[in-house]
Amino acid sequence: MRVGTGEHTYEVQDNWGRLPDGWSYLEVSGVAVDRQDRAYVFNRGKHPVIVLDRDGAFVGSWGEGAFTRPHAATMAPDDTLWLVDDGDHTIRHCTLDGKVLLTIGTPNKPAPKWSGTPFNRPTHVALAADGSLYITDGYGNTRVHRFTADGRHLGSWGEPGTDPGQFNLPHNVGVDRQGRVYVADRENFRVQIFDGGGRFVGQWNNLYRPCGLYVDRQGDQDRIYVGELCSSIGVSEGIQNLGARLSIFAPSGERIARIGAPLPGSGPGEFVAPHTVAVDSRGDVYVGEVSYTIRGKGLTPPRELRSLQKFARAR
Repeated sequence: MRVGTGEHTYEVQDNWGRLPDGWSYLEVSGVAVDRQDRAYVFNRGKHPVIVLDRDGAFVGSWGEGAFTRPHAATMAPDDTLWLVDDGDHTIRHCTLDGKVLLTIGTPNKPAPKWSGTPFNRPTHVALAADGSLYITDGYGNTRVHRFTADGRHLGSWGEPGTDPGQFNLPHNVGVDRQGRVYVADRENFRVQIFDGGGRFVGQWNNLYRPCGLYVDRQGDQDRIYVGELCSSIGVSEGIQNLGARLSIFAPSGERIARIGAPLPGSGPGEFVAPHTVAVDSRGDVYVGEVSYTIRGKGLTPPRELRSLQKFARAR
């Protein structure tokens, strides 16, 4: 099955990712890809980091017992991982086999809610070309924080609200090769764009609860992938074209492709809750979903739904 358009046409690799018998993702909150195109699947099951090769074969796992609520994974250029745990309010810098190199934030000691101080349920990390970090913060805050790679706080911006530079759940963040910072301002239904110092540059509207965000800096021009959640309120139930899709943008804001169906679903190329996106060296796209939280808990009995798909770039 093919989805997408133009240069962003993909073959759906349904049921990609083979786990050992009895294992489960539960749901995939983060995914990141190393230079060998191995996928590191950060999930809320019993094995928080599951490693798969590019064909989906199981390589290994780590992190058992170390995380409270896995939320996001970011691969650094040196093949190390930044992992965000919004349950214990920390960001961990790890080797690919799970050794913790640095922890930013104090485990289980959140900043006061809405205080603007790092961290209260942080959500994501992006790396700039100089190695500095941009961290969205998040469920219990309305800020973007900037840190050095060794964990020194450089500054913050944002406040609650709907005006430019204000946030209502800054859920994800990415940085392009020009140093522009893209923030998925989820409950304001927009992506805001800033310069590296936090000055507002612009925003993209016509998005439904933008949740996952990935800036692909490969090729001649950056591409920005935005996963949009499905509606989770009754008044919008059954209305078509409200989220549950992956949209692909040029830095200008032009939407150049979209994947997804008019309504949420679990068929090939359909989505419920695309929470995380990553792109490998061949342009293949990995999408993780928090489908259990959004839909599975409401089923009778509660049950796991599909939470990971791979889309292979058509050639």
